[in-house]
Amino acid sequence: MHTRKTRSVTYGPWLVGLGAALWGTESAWRIPLNELFDAKVIVFWEHVSILVMFLPILISQLGEIPKVHARTWGFLIFSGFAGSAVGTLFFTLALKYGNPTVVNVILNIQPVISTIGAFLLFGDRLAGRFFVYAPIAIVAGVFVSVTHPTQIGVSFERAGLNIGTGYALICALFWGLSTVAGRGVMVDMSLRLASSMRIVIGLVCMTLILLAYGKLNGAALWPEAAQAHPIKAIVLLFFLASISGGIPLLIYFKGLHLTRASTAGYFEMLQTLAAVCITWGFFHASLHPHQVFAAIVLIAAVAMVHHVQQQVEPQTT
Repeated sequence: MHTRKTRSVTYGPWLVGLGAALWGTESAWRIPLNELFDAKVIVFWEHVSILVMFLPILISQLGEIPKVHARTWGFLIFSGFAGSAVGTLFFTLALKYGNPTVVNVILNIQPVISTIGAFLLFGDRLAGRFFVYAPIAIVAGVFVSVTHPTQIGVSFERAGLNIGTGYALICALFWGLSTVAGRGVMVDMSLRLASSMRIVIGLVCMTLILLAYGKLNGAALWPEAAQAHPIKAIVLLFFLASISGGIPLLIYFKGLHLTRASTAGYFEMLQTLAAVCITWGFFHASLHPHQVFAAIVLIAAVAMVHHVQQQVEPQTT
């Protein structure tokens, strides 16, 4: 039994990292989709597409629904609202109005939020050296984010921060809290049902948002730009929903089931690293030498966080 638990702790965080890395590829599809659709409509179609893929899974798990406790439903509803719907919406807006590389790396603030939430809700233990490596990871994330770090004290705009950065920070808040809520969901719900219901709740939220903004109509859901390039729109939405949506969601939830929320939050930074590769390689949002160095430090700090937390977790599982 002890061996099984140790193995779970070992590969669980890396499943979270793999799922997050696949999520990081979404910039490749979401950025060109911003040229065809309104941000809210993109997130709506994303949920519709993923739900279609997940329908067989959802139907097979319907019998489990009456057994789920009310507290778990609370976690799931918040996870679907904050992580799947609103957080994704702000991420899409951030990519539209900000530098995609800056937007993706600034999401490193998530671990701070998820760690605090995990401590308050689940009493997660933190290794002493956690407080050494975690700040290093956050500071490195800041230096990856800014183009001119010497200008931070003078002007955020001169440092390379803009409205896209603000949207990214809001996204990080919602995604960080969603990480903690997702851990609460997995305590009392199967992976398949949790993944499917998160999409359902996200779709309900996005439908209400579109309704409130008067965009739940044909002209808004499939605007002229998409009508002019229908194949492009469909292909991009498919890749967004599959490679960057449904597949990583299953991998991520499996990893989250085996990982403490405080640790999972840091492994989610692999999403940022994958996204930077996409934005640099495909959209030519290159990094300056100081950003490359900071990214290397970031990877090392995340690995050390995993190492020190792994020493604590087997004692509490």
